[in-house]
Amino acid sequence: MQQPSKATATDLFEGRKHYVIPAYQRPYVWNEEDQWAPLWDDIQRVAESYLIDASKPINSHFLGAVVFELLQAGSAGITEFEVIDGQQRLTTLQVLLDAVQSVLHEGGHAEEAERLEELILNRQSAYQGTAHRFKLWPSQANRSEFVHAMDPTEPSPGEPGQIKGAHDFFRGEANRWIAGLPDDDDEVPPGTAAERAAQLANTLVSRLVVVAIDLSGDDDAQLIFETLNDRGTPLLKADLIKNWVFRHGQRIGANVEKWARTIWEDFDTEWWREEITQGRLIRSRVDIFLQYWLIMRLSDEVKAELAFRTFVDYAAPLMETPGSAETFLTELRADADTYRGFGKLDTQTVAGKFRIRIIETMELAATTPLFLWAISPNHALPEDQVKIGLAALESWVVRRTLLQMTSKDLNKLIVAILKSLASVEPEQGGTEIRRFLSQQTANTREWPNDERFISEVSSKRLYGYIKQNRIAVVLRAVEEYKRGQDSKYGETPLPTTMSIEHVMPQKWREHWRPEPPLTNEQEQQRDRMVHTLGNLTLIPQSLNSSLSNRPWADVEAGDLSHGGQPGRGKWNILSQFNLQVLNKEILKHQDGWAEENIANRSVELAQVIAKIWPGPDETYDA
Repeated sequence: MQQPSKATATDLFEGRKHYVIPAYQRPYVWNEEDQWAPLWDDIQRVAESYLIDASKPINSHFLGAVVFELLQAGSAGITEFEVIDGQQRLTTLQVLLDAVQSVLHEGGHAEEAERLEELILNRQSAYQGTAHRFKLWPSQANRSEFVHAMDPTEPSPGEPGQIKGAHDFFRGEANRWIAGLPDDDDEVPPGTAAERAAQLANTLVSRLVVVAIDLSGDDDAQLIFETLNDRGTPLLKADLIKNWVFRHGQRIGANVEKWARTIWEDFDTEWWREEITQGRLIRSRVDIFLQYWLIMRLSDEVKAELAFRTFVDYAAPLMETPGSAETFLTELRADADTYRGFGKLDTQTVAGKFRIRIIETMELAATTPLFLWAISPNHALPEDQVKIGLAALESWVVRRTLLQMTSKDLNKLIVAILKSLASVEPEQGGTEIRRFLSQQTANTREWPNDERFISEVSSKRLYGYIKQNRIAVVLRAVEEYKRGQDSKYGETPLPTTMSIEHVMPQKWREHWRPEPPLTNEQEQQRDRMVHTLGNLTLIPQSLNSSLSNRPWADVEAGDLSHGGQPGRGKWNILSQFNLQVLNKEILKHQDGWAEENIANRSVELAQVIAKIWPGPDETYDA
């Protein structure tokens, strides 16, 4: 086996080469939010660094590792490799190169387009009309879509998939950037179109780097592959950072033994090193924290794979003396303790509710850098400012979630807020967060006001489009709000496990057919309304099976016996066991529950949600 080596797109694809992804490997699964957009952001950042100041560029972007093996049998004149690992990276790289090449060609940037085409196709006549004309041949599931994406003259496979989506995404972003159109922050890329085209091409051919591992010639490549992926114990970014910190501390004469005891010892414990799921990735808690911490401190995006390099660049000037180094590391330790204490936050506090509702239930860990900033002892925000800031961000998330608005720009938004906070005192921190969010007008960042929110959410289908636990956390908040309006309700805690219940059942045709019968159009309208806000409520998990698809009234239940409540309608059972204010209001409708009731309750609940999570301050000028 050859030693791992750094390789650019030119190293991988120049010359007569053909990489084959075995037919049995999984289909292409990368997507815009998790991979394409972050990759494009990095490409754009590298290219722009050369346009802004060629003397201080970002040299390259690391894509990860690829493992391949020379095939024993290949066509004459072409070198064939079987891709063992890294097929998602190689497929994305080829689709990216082709998408940008098409933009360059159409824009008249012929030289740059030709440079990329050499890395996409084997142009020799012997390979025309064969799989070997492409530098990459994907797994069976993706071949027809790949061929059509790379050559639109080929037949379309029908329903577009991820490869077509990736091609369209990169083509659109490349076209926008080369044309010099502004991004969501109204920032225009530097340079002329010709200069941008040249630097984009340069970045793609020589500044995207992978670690290439060639298993050719080894007797048991599969064993090596399994060892690389399953049995190795790779160094964490935290391990690399620790090594640098202590070596640097020795060079400046610091008391590194003290650092080991008071600052770093906790990072080596099982809790910090445990790997947890984050999106599609599994990473150690300490590496996740360090990435978030760097984002918070730098007010800039930090890629996970660049955390070590970013930390060193940031920390070195702040650790020039033993005293400054200890101050820096003590602040790091304080924020680490705060992060570790997230799970112990009082769930009745603003911070505790935010963690449960937004970071955990809404699964928006991308808000963590700003959350950490707000409650960090190093920033010392007054409690009222913590409340203002986190309440604003929570409202922004909840309103957009219920309206099913995109969250793909969230990482950039959090960074933008952190940048804005750099210019204000802690006494205005929360107010600044609210001001910044109130001024956003882009579709990816807008904070819906009361008028829009109430109007749209009251008629929107929620169930089936939003995860049930996210709807439940909103309804729990509504229940707590309603209960708090009258002290006579007391402080009866909600059960920890509550189910979403459709008041009018999803299968309403079984027992809820009205007279006269509904038209087809009315049935479709009812099918939609049963999933809207006004028809959803919370019940204890244990009550779920008893209610099921029952009719509303006892007289309609007849001999119905399932659920252990023979002959009883939903109203009767709910009335007996209910302790929630949400359901007491529903139970006022003993005579029946129909579309009009659902519509009225939708508006009423929307108004309550708007009070719980107040919208933007519209006095700010956009």
